[in-house]
Amino acid sequence: MPLADAANPAGAKRSEPLPGVLFTAFEPSGDEHAAVVISELKRRYPGLPVFAWGGPAMEAAGATIIERTGEDAVMGLPGIGKILEHNRINVRVREWVRANPGVRLHVPVDSPAANFPICRITRGARLGILHLVAPQIWAWGGWRIRKLRKLTDGLLCLLPFEEAWFRERGITASFVGHPLFDRAVPQEAVVRAAEGYPQGSPRIALLPGSRPGEIAKNWPLLLGAYRALVRTRPGVAGMVAATTPAVADRVRGYAEKTGGWPESLTVAVGATDSVVYWSELALVVSGTVTLQIARQRRPMIIVYKSSPLLYLLLAKWVLSTEFLTLPNLVAGREVVPEFVPHFAGHEAIVEEAQRLIDSPEIASRQRGELGRIVEQFTGHHAGVEAAEAILVKLGLAPGVVGAGAA
Repeated sequence: MPLADAANPAGAKRSEPLPGVLFTAFEPSGDEHAAVVISELKRRYPGLPVFAWGGPAMEAAGATIIERTGEDAVMGLPGIGKILEHNRINVRVREWVRANPGVRLHVPVDSPAANFPICRITRGARLGILHLVAPQIWAWGGWRIRKLRKLTDGLLCLLPFEEAWFRERGITASFVGHPLFDRAVPQEAVVRAAEGYPQGSPRIALLPGSRPGEIAKNWPLLLGAYRALVRTRPGVAGMVAATTPAVADRVRGYAEKTGGWPESLTVAVGATDSVVYWSELALVVSGTVTLQIARQRRPMIIVYKSSPLLYLLLAKWVLSTEFLTLPNLVAGREVVPEFVPHFAGHEAIVEEAQRLIDSPEIASRQRGELGRIVEQFTGHHAGVEAAEAILVKLGLAPGVVGAGAA
């Protein structure tokens, strides 16, 4: 059935149905990244058929969810149960693709271990493939570059250094910006919320992550560091930025079992920007949230606890980058102290925190470096540029996009 071309101000009719797009995302971050792109696609073409293995943000943006994913995402190597689950998903994807020949393009979002097998399926069905979020082959598993060449028509990169890295290796890529920077910090609301938070000095934000596994490994480090700071600095105030009520329950439950909840520590749910604005220093588990802290120029220390055995047996031999945290990767040097991977206790983290607290010059220098990192994203709008590249690939926009992935 012909659909109106929403990008045409005259509302002209197309002579054939719009081609469909399939997104596949398997983590909450992928759900959020895809949602901003889907929202822009739907703004341009309200009738564009967009389907997804995805989450609630993609559904709210206008995608038809085939299966809900991402609610029990894992970091690192998946267990046998997760592998079997994805094998079953692959079977259902293959059946669905065969039953929906009007779908012309596959947009895998991050999660290469889950998405590469699906790319083989969609490549076999002769769909185009545009990756949203480049696989981190530049960090580890460089041999996967050959696989990627066969399973993509282009990469829509969220980090500024990735475009050149992949193009030098024969893969079409373009830096489209990062969805985190597509919207400004809602300053008035953030300030208003922060005004109600506890006062004290120094003000420490604790950001423990969102996945149960990463919280279990890293929250003891953050909490131990905070307790140590309280012992030496009686005026300290702390805020935990919990992404969900479930995260708040987990951090409270662990604290109650290991010495009690510190009197000076408060939890805020779903208010990361406000907690960061309030803070003078953030102790944060490695992830996208580090860029969220960077855009408010707040000094931070980044941690991620790992298994020494896993690192010795695997990661040590496949890692190919000096840094593992986003601010340092974008800067190309150590701007932020990173304890990644970290095998010991909280003592080294406390020592670094004391240094940042006691030296305004060091903290000010980090804030300046974070500002220069943020500047690299200026002038890009990830949702708009990624949607435009997708429309070019579908033949619904002229091939003159700044993003070269079409």
